[in-house]
Amino acid sequence: MSGAMVCHSATCVTRVHDIDELRQRLLHVWRGLEQSLSDDAIDQWRMRLRACVRAIGGHFEHTF
Repeated sequence: MSGAMVCHSATCVTRVHDIDELRQRLLHVWRGLEQSLSDDAIDQWRMRLRACVRAIGGHFEHTF
């Protein structure tokens, strides 16, 4: 499950009443994430940024 899916499922189970409550829910989820999830996301972004630079900002999605 991606980090975005984890955050969404954990924060949107019930209605969020205000920004402070949303912040608390997100912090709770963030603290429970495994480091490998962040590491994988960073690795993906590095690969995508390199592809973007090679394409000089053009389309590069087809290279994956």
